[in-house]
Amino acid sequence: MSPRTLGPAGILNVHKSVGWTSHDVVARVRRLSGERRVGHAGTLDPLAEGVLPVLLGRATRLADFVGQGRKRYTATVALGIATTTDDREGEVVETAPLPTVLTADDLEHTLERFRGVVSQVPPAFSAIQVDGQRAYAAARRGQPLELAAREVTIYGLDVLEVSHERLVLDVRCSRGTYIRSLARDLGRALGTAAHLAGLVRTEVGPFALEGALTVDEIQRRGVAACLLPADAGLPDAPTYHAARQQAGDLALGRAVPWDGPAAPLVRVYDASGQMLCVGTSDGSSLRSRILLQEPVG
Repeated sequence: MSPRTLGPAGILNVHKSVGWTSHDVVARVRRLSGERRVGHAGTLDPLAEGVLPVLLGRATRLADFVGQGRKRYTATVALGIATTTDDREGEVVETAPLPTVLTADDLEHTLERFRGVVSQVPPAFSAIQVDGQRAYAAARRGQPLELAAREVTIYGLDVLEVSHERLVLDVRCSRGTYIRSLARDLGRALGTAAHLAGLVRTEVGPFALEGALTVDEIQRRGVAACLLPADAGLPDAPTYHAARQQAGDLALGRAVPWDGPAAPLVRVYDASGQMLCVGTSDGSSLRSRILLQEPVG
């Protein structure tokens, strides 16, 4: 028994434009591709632009794994003003004096407090749910929810530009980090108020802004010409090349022998070099975890 490929499956490295929602991008790609199953890995607010991996076909099943990758942003922080949304789209709720002198040493000392594992309260206007309510919906009603702090990891935080009224930061962080919250909290730590004035996501896991295409560029070139293989989202996972019988076993949910180390994700290929599935190994056997093809008799 051999596997049969189920339609187009791959990933588009999209450069989302300011003003677009992530849902807008997905809807446009769905129309351009004719593929019903389209999703994205990691929401970007309309204010933000940059890398948005969009997955098609059975590759949509990899969205959580792609979205778990580290993210990188160029963030512009405006000092002296706090807003309801912690970004430039909100109403002004506070103005505060700007730091009289902002030296490199002052900044470095403050930024060090935000590196590593940090506790962060999400913005009042966020998609987090509490008792079935979305935080942004409650905030719009004038009844903001009490949002619990949660731990995120800031792997790198460096200043690219600094002036009396704004900072431009290079942020490398874990999934779930709110850059709006970082801007807000950084302002407080500097003795003023702050909000996020601009945001560009430059990396999501292996996908970088340098290789990203706008939706208009994808339309001109054609989706097929821009589509990356599904395994592009898992470049660091070990690989396994299955013979015909092994491919059939994996496609049917049976384990096959594995002589490598235990691994939560393994890229499995069939004899033709096509990606068969994402597997998982306990160190002695390998099983399919996410099937990208189906068996046929």
